[in-house]
Amino acid sequence: MRRRSTLPNAWAGEVVVGFEAPPDFATDSSSVILSSVSYVFEPASSGRSKCRGCVRPILRGELRFGERLPNPYADGEMTLWFHPLCAAYKRPEALLQVLPETDAADRDWLERAARGSLAHRRLPRIDGAERSPSGQARCRNCRQSIERGTWRIRLVFYEEARFNPAGFVHLECRQVYFETNDILDHVLHFSPNLSGEEREELRRACSTNRAGPA
Repeated sequence: MRRRSTLPNAWAGEVVVGFEAPPDFATDSSSVILSSVSYVFEPASSGRSKCRGCVRPILRGELRFGERLPNPYADGEMTLWFHPLCAAYKRPEALLQVLPETDAADRDWLERAARGSLAHRRLPRIDGAERSPSGQARCRNCRQSIERGTWRIRLVFYEEARFNPAGFVHLECRQVYFETNDILDHVLHFSPNLSGEEREELRRACSTNRAGPA
């Protein structure tokens, strides 16, 4: 299939990238002929959409990244909206499909973030960090209990257009599980509810190089 790129329109900010379907592809006459997935960068037309990555609102006029795909629960398409940096961390491969076509001021920075996420296959699973409220959960890496009050990293799996909760890992298991110690930016980005003091504690904890839980 041939790549089809629609460069910025009159707004000078919207970019759509997809793939042309074969001539016999059935589609509604009012729709653009695309394959099963296409991508878009555009300013949010309202403040109603929420980012699938961080679950926070995308403010009106704020640049957003959209992943359009068939709706698995109804007829037609659905669009998964993201803050660009959330997409770089959680949907890096999708973001990189359209990023070269944009003229966003922070394009180079977003590309570095996305390629960093792609370099380690488990980094897109990071969904923030928190103090364990109990000692019931077990670490997906070492299978040991995560003691109450200790730091744990939340995980999600991307399945069927959803980010589903997938358990936790000890902060100390990060090197083994993620195959890198360079996770602080990801963890802090998806931990908006931490206080300033907690964020500093997390930074200090991430500065250690322990390979596993005590």
